[in-house]
Amino acid sequence: MAAPPASADAAPSSPPPPAAPDAPGACAGGQSETACEDRSNAGSLDRLLPTVGTRRSPRKRTTSQCKSEPPLLRTSKRTIYTAGRPPWYNEHGTQSKEAFAIGLGGGSASGKTTVARMIIEALDVPWVVLLSMDSFYKVLTQQQQEQAAHNDFNFDHPDAFDFDLIISTLKKLKQGRSVQVPIYDFTTHSRKKDWKTLYGANVIIFEGIMAFADKTLLELLDMRIFVDTDSDIRLVRRLRRDISERGRDIEGVIKQYHKFVKPAFDQYIQPTMRLADIVVPRGSGNAVAIDLIVQHVHSQLEERELRWDMAALASAHQCHPLPQTLSVLKSTPQVRGMHTIIRDRETSRDEFIFYSKRLMRLLIEHALSFLPFQDCVVQTPQGQDYAGKCYAGKQITGVSILRAGETMEPALRAVCKDVRIGTILIQTNQLTGEPELHYLRLPKDISDDHVILMDCTVSTGAAAMMAVRVLLDHDVPEDKIFLLSLLMAEMGVHSVAYAFPRVRIITTAVDKRVNDLFRIIPGIGNFGDRYFGTDAVPDGSDEEEVASTG
Repeated sequence: MAAPPASADAAPSSPPPPAAPDAPGACAGGQSETACEDRSNAGSLDRLLPTVGTRRSPRKRTTSQCKSEPPLLRTSKRTIYTAGRPPWYNEHGTQSKEAFAIGLGGGSASGKTTVARMIIEALDVPWVVLLSMDSFYKVLTQQQQEQAAHNDFNFDHPDAFDFDLIISTLKKLKQGRSVQVPIYDFTTHSRKKDWKTLYGANVIIFEGIMAFADKTLLELLDMRIFVDTDSDIRLVRRLRRDISERGRDIEGVIKQYHKFVKPAFDQYIQPTMRLADIVVPRGSGNAVAIDLIVQHVHSQLEERELRWDMAALASAHQCHPLPQTLSVLKSTPQVRGMHTIIRDRETSRDEFIFYSKRLMRLLIEHALSFLPFQDCVVQTPQGQDYAGKCYAGKQITGVSILRAGETMEPALRAVCKDVRIGTILIQTNQLTGEPELHYLRLPKDISDDHVILMDCTVSTGAAAMMAVRVLLDHDVPEDKIFLLSLLMAEMGVHSVAYAFPRVRIITTAVDKRVNDLFRIIPGIGNFGDRYFGTDAVPDGSDEEEVASTG
């Protein structure tokens, strides 16, 4: 798979194509980023903020800000903030193309992380994951801990790394799925209790001294780069780093270098240089090599680029009967009367909220009837047995698609005691027309739950599809996902059901048409603005149809 290594100044045997335009909607991540999350009950997408400093004009976004340090990547020239993640799947709901994975190998303190950050900065695509091999040191035994405390444990040997975890993590990232990455404490030589959540991206940069030491790992790398730095420079850097950052003393660092680091480089690391596609002498000082690498990655991104085809989504399921996975609340005179009130443009905000809440409560109660139940027997206060039913699952979690979806949370809490709640923010990129994932906060162990996914309106189904895809990437089984909406368009129903045929779709009404602007007709108007009393979007359109296309 790998070409012979390029020579001295890191030019490949044949120059890569010119740089392609920026891949839209990518997101920057990094090994040093702070995940925006409360680890006691949630995992989160650690890429939340809009890109700055790119050639594109800034877009106004409504995102929930974290109280912790915002996830970002600081480089020598600028700070790369995060942007919304574009679709990583096609209209079938399956993965489109795998991410482009770059492996960075080289000796300890050769400048691999610096080269990786220079590549990220030069790429200027804000959806990149930087994964460090340093996170994957194995858990040490008590004896090994004592050896490490006296600088007698070899951390530069292949056996010191958890390659099984590295490979499974990289595979998931290439597939666009979320992963939990260990956080290694170099002071105590142990993994911290809390792990970091990363999400798949357009580009994955994996760096480490043993990046090319495993055959299976090599096969996952689309490009292999070896950073070749003089041994004296590496020793000086290692001394500075281990003393200032890892609390080591100079004698211990030098002892470890001569006993383990240098022999390991000669035996295990330097021989892997022949496996590299490109060798970068002088590391971060080799601007020509960095530029050639960036050009090649741009060309690869252009070939893998996914454009969300809304027109194809709109026409794919015309004239088809509604799917069997759809359940519409029975249109009783009471239900139809409430729809009449909330659809009326003259209805006051107070009445709109009141009758919307009534419909939400009925919708939630109706949805719960599709959960699995099993027979159980209880004893009444009169001492008699009663043959009843009880919930057969582990737990119920509600996930709202912001902002309108969060209005359904009180109704869910009212009927499901101690229900856990997650949130997802999806908005449309006004330049590309693609839905983008901007914010994600999900409870821990959500894969074991039945998940009630809530959005007040679904027009095209694009946002709902992305939300379902997020849940699937967090290992929630498809048949445990229930999509609930007060109002849906037939187009949205078909799109979701076609992509995810085992997802249960539940609503109070289905309207026939979506207009050229992908707004439900006759529709309900801008649900978010009518509910929250904010300024209306022109044409009285539904904000969720404009902001999240469905």
